[in-house]
Amino acid sequence: MKFKLLVFLIFSTTFLFAQYEEPANTGHDFAKSINPENLREYLAVLASDEYEGRETGQPGQEKAAEFIAKQFESFGMPAVGENDSYFQEIAFFNEKWVSIMLNVDGERFRHLTDFYAFPGANKNRPKYNTKKVFFLGYGIDDPNYSDYRGKKYKGKTAMIYAGEPKNSNGKYLLTGNAEPSEWTSDFDKKLAAAKKHGVETLLIIDPDIKKNISDNRLKILGGRTIMGKPDAMASRVNHLFISSTVAKAIVGSKMQKVIAARDRINNIGKAKRVKLKSKLEIRQKIDDSNLIGSNVIGFLEGSDPNMKNEMVIVTAHYDHLGKRGESIFNGADDNASGTSTVVGVAKAMMEAKNQGKGPRRSVLFMLVSGEEKGLLGSQYYVNHPLFPLETAVANINVDMVGRVDAKYANNPNYIYVIGSDRLSTELHEINEQMNTTHTNLILDYKYNDENDPNRYYYRSDHYNFAQNGIPAVFFFNGTHEDYHRPSDTIEKINFEKMAKIGQLVYHTAFELANRDKRIEVDVLVD
Repeated sequence: MKFKLLVFLIFSTTFLFAQYEEPANTGHDFAKSINPENLREYLAVLASDEYEGRETGQPGQEKAAEFIAKQFESFGMPAVGENDSYFQEIAFFNEKWVSIMLNVDGERFRHLTDFYAFPGANKNRPKYNTKKVFFLGYGIDDPNYSDYRGKKYKGKTAMIYAGEPKNSNGKYLLTGNAEPSEWTSDFDKKLAAAKKHGVETLLIIDPDIKKNISDNRLKILGGRTIMGKPDAMASRVNHLFISSTVAKAIVGSKMQKVIAARDRINNIGKAKRVKLKSKLEIRQKIDDSNLIGSNVIGFLEGSDPNMKNEMVIVTAHYDHLGKRGESIFNGADDNASGTSTVVGVAKAMMEAKNQGKGPRRSVLFMLVSGEEKGLLGSQYYVNHPLFPLETAVANINVDMVGRVDAKYANNPNYIYVIGSDRLSTELHEINEQMNTTHTNLILDYKYNDENDPNRYYYRSDHYNFAQNGIPAVFFFNGTHEDYHRPSDTIEKINFEKMAKIGQLVYHTAFELANRDKRIEVDVLVD
């Protein structure tokens, strides 16, 4: 019975695609105008040194926004943004290091080598000195075990290990098994505990300091950017992550006492502090500033009076990482490629409209800022939409479509498709149908797996729309050795591949905007 059902489903799906016949001489024909030459023209500007990596709130991002707006204006798109412009402005708050220093007994240690700290997780403190440091085990304050119990630490400096106690049998003290507790996974618990007990400065010995600095270098240097005013960080305390070399300098001649205290904690679960005499000088000077970014909006009004209030939203982020010293992160693939593709699709669809063959529903083309800071531009839009969110039929998001990854090195005619079936089976079927009819790309769903460790579904701007119940599909070419590096430059872009993906985006958007009935959300979400 199961076999017969499977055969029926396969036959039915095949029959469905085989029966789809697109009317001749329709708006779909204008997708052919999306070509490598036009895409190269856009991308050459966006990924140029003049635009300085397009970092949110910086002059290069403002230039990129103006460039995109001029393209929309040249296409004849109306200005539907704020104050009759093409922009939706967003106020950002940014924090980054002006200076950070650590001296131990007169010895100067190096930031990003011997220690590191995140500016967004610390308060501005131009100077701090102390002559005493308390070794407090793992900095845990739990009903079952506490490194703070019975002692006062107001205004003191404490040094702790990362993680939590584990005995020689590999069992963690707090859980009693091989799995650690939240005191390992949620570091804010340790910061909150230190704050609660009055600790002024917390030093954390990081056993993987080289890897963690490498993985978080841009966040450490670039700081954090948030929308609106920053939180008061009431649960946090100023802190540094330090290497074992720095820890040894602080411990000095009391190394055996610290080791004995650590072993006592691990073996019998008894807290033991050690008072260390060490002169520390710490400077943590932070620059906090207000920045203005903007989403750039292009609007194509639908031709059907009964349907034009519904719309398809096509997005890509145009911001990137900016400059670090003399290095410019041009972001040719990430995401000048996606931005150029969306601009190319907008141009082609406006040509269709001007020839009287535009879609019946409206299409909103939106290039968002703040993606590299945490999907902030798209988050701002769904919280402050220019059009009611319930009018959105679907979101098509384009993020990195100009390169070829290792898997497809010998066949660039592919694209990874993510999220198309998460909320609507119709969206998935339409995208497949448009590809079969027009572009014949390999549609790879590898990264759509809910168990994908990369979790790309949650890492680009479509996710903010999906969270609001709007079906979304994300087109992505995979990462490469130049991802988030200054070497992500224009000469490595495959414009022929980009054009084909742009054509698929066009066909899918046009079909969604032109069919009689809007697609349904028919997938249950846990």
